[in-house]
Amino acid sequence: QVQLVESGGGLVQAGGSLRLSCAASGRPFSMYAMGWFRQAPGKEREFVATISWSGSITDYADTVKGRFTISRDNAKNTTYLQMESLQPEDTAVYYCASGQGPSVISTTYKYWGQGTQVTVSS
Repeated sequence: QVQLVESGGGLVQAGGSLRLSCAASGRPFSMYAMGWFRQAPGKEREFVATISWSGSITDYADTVKGRFTISRDNAKNTTYLQMESLQPEDTAVYYCASGQGPSVISTTYKYWGQGTQVTVSS
């Protein structure tokens, strides 16, 4: 069992930055790939970014590529999502998830956090 807790969400103006954190407990954090997903009101959950257990492999949705950076610190059992140049369309609840391998598909992730709200005002 893995427990994931996101933090760092909030309200920010367009063009601003936020860093989300996802703290993991339970099974060894370094065994799992991690992913970030988001869900806006009235929309389906969508992939944002993923990172392999070692951090050597990352992938991003086209909508965030060049603005968001995923990273992890296995010594701290934490993964991060640094978000730059935020836009109103980035407004969503952001979820972290853990799974066997880096993936853009939500169903490949077994464990999920409760989510953290990110709101970007124009």
